[in-house]
Amino acid sequence: MVIKRDRYLNQLISRQGNGLIKIITGVRRCGKSFLLFRIFCDYLKSVGVKEEQIISVTLDDDINATYREPKELSAYIRSRIVDAGKTYYVLLDEVQYAISREELTNRDAPVRLYGVLNGLLRMNHVDVYVTGSNSKMLSKDVMTEFRGRGDVVELYPLTFKEYFDHVGGEKSEAFEDYALYGGMPLVLGKKTDDEKYLYLSQLFEEVYFKDIIERYKIELPDVLSELTSDLCSSVGSLTNATKIANTLGSVKGVKVSSETIAAYLEYLSESFLFKCARRYDVKGKRYFEYPAKYYCVDIGLRNIRLNLRQQEETHIMENIVYNELAARGCSVDVGVVKIEETGKDGKRHQRSCEIDFIVNRGAKKVYIQSALNMSDEGKSRQELRPLLAVNDFFKKIIISKTSMKPWTDEMGIVRLGLIDFLLNKDSLDL
Repeated sequence: MVIKRDRYLNQLISRQGNGLIKIITGVRRCGKSFLLFRIFCDYLKSVGVKEEQIISVTLDDDINATYREPKELSAYIRSRIVDAGKTYYVLLDEVQYAISREELTNRDAPVRLYGVLNGLLRMNHVDVYVTGSNSKMLSKDVMTEFRGRGDVVELYPLTFKEYFDHVGGEKSEAFEDYALYGGMPLVLGKKTDDEKYLYLSQLFEEVYFKDIIERYKIELPDVLSELTSDLCSSVGSLTNATKIANTLGSVKGVKVSSETIAAYLEYLSESFLFKCARRYDVKGKRYFEYPAKYYCVDIGLRNIRLNLRQQEETHIMENIVYNELAARGCSVDVGVVKIEETGKDGKRHQRSCEIDFIVNRGAKKVYIQSALNMSDEGKSRQELRPLLAVNDFFKKIIISKTSMKPWTDEMGIVRLGLIDFLLNKDSLDL
């Protein structure tokens, strides 16, 4: 089963031979290895690169445990580079396995793997590509450890367009399946609902939690599990470490400090399982320190974690829209705008209204509301109010679950149907 990931393949092709370490990050099992070792390798061979010029090491495979020692890894790679007249492509999978816990936690300890990679870059005929599933070891340290020589490509689970291009069929039916089981690539190979459910549920227990617990020496794994379920349950809702700690204590009888929750939130984010969207004051042009919103990187993982119990369409749709924007490479915040209105006392009062997403793409900005439907007049006013309160000329969009074609209303607000938004890569430019 080959699922096209052209967006990411084109990013790798455009970076080919640029003198930087190409770092492919993302949650485990989202397709990083397949992208690098199958799709990109097939491309290299199609343009004439010989097999012996491609040096591949999968560090999460026990058969390659010896090469988790950076000195051994360096010696092996260099032994394969035998012709200075040819370009060699070094492909390393899950490089966090070659970084020790001491190197991770002790900022004064040099990360030996980074030295190996920088050394390879000094060889003009070597092009280096690595994958990793932890942002703290990779993307956050790229500029310092690689001294500006790292180039990050973040891979996401399948978007709905990638999913639909592979499965085909009727759009609305395909979307309902996607909204239930998400876009983890191997889900598409499962034939029954039971197989899909089992695969996704096992990812948490046997892959994600195991990685986090081992890497960070988690002392309260039950709290990590409860926190994950709480985040899945509250996608699209404002929260913070103190609020979560209080909820776990009062509702579930789990006593834990807000500091521990804050650390666990960071670990879940660093492992790419959740994305944090910060609140931004549109008129004051500043970020709020807290609370924030967390979105699950894959809606199927979120649903299965909750045993399919909480299937609120509004939350599911909002999470899918957020993931689509992130996969397009956008920076996404939650907007806050102050609105003045007359209260029952006849006086003018200010209250805060929320804009679901402020999307930044370079110098461009787009305000987006995710609304399941706009058929009710009251609901329509509620969604429009914060957009109309923004006094600038950036584009404003409302995405709703409708089959109507895109159109622009008399207030200049673009109305998009959800499926049209997801399937059209240029939908933000309509």
